[in-house]
Amino acid sequence: MPRAAGQPAPVPSGHVTPPYWDDACRHLSRRDRVLKKLIPKFGEARLSSRGDAFTTLARSIVGQQISVKAAQSVWDRFSALAAAPGSALQAAQVRALEPARMREAGLSARKCEYLLDLARHFAGEALHEADWQAMDDEAIIGELVAIRGIGRWTAEMFLIFHLMRPNVMPLDDLGLIKGISLNYFSGEPVSRAEAREVGEAWAPYRSVATWYIWRSLDPVPSDY
Repeated sequence: MPRAAGQPAPVPSGHVTPPYWDDACRHLSRRDRVLKKLIPKFGEARLSSRGDAFTTLARSIVGQQISVKAAQSVWDRFSALAAAPGSALQAAQVRALEPARMREAGLSARKCEYLLDLARHFAGEALHEADWQAMDDEAIIGELVAIRGIGRWTAEMFLIFHLMRPNVMPLDDLGLIKGISLNYFSGEPVSRAEAREVGEAWAPYRSVATWYIWRSLDPVPSDY
């Protein structure tokens, strides 16, 4: 059952939340009339990260172009193939899977290819994961989009949901554009330039503002 707006969402066990959240909410409430009204509706609910880079990216690939509910169902079946119950999914485990077995979980052939390429990058240490905290957003995006199946949108979701970078505005996200349309333009179509202009008032906390705009459409946060 969907959680009612205003009812706090518990932070899942093992997840961490951004230390800047309260400062960001105060800043956004001062700068933006819509967010001033929207933020209090969600109480103590906030962005959280599961702290596992491979799982976050794998879930993003599984969820591409399907509903949140369908993505969760496929993810549950897929992760059950590769990991023991209660254990975190490991790149080496996914790398060892046969595509035919992966298809049994409901994955398309293309997503199987993407997940195997992701696993190869992580298991083969082709990524500079240890350096990500010191790298800027665009440098990380550049590294991630070299992996098959990861475009700019997926990389930006990673910056928000895993690294919890505070100032990401994913202009290719249809939910964000729809939320800006409904909350700022009375439902009228919104261009990227208009959305970017709205986001200027959100800096340096565009990620936080985006999260609340998403919540205005669906009170239950996505879990990557």
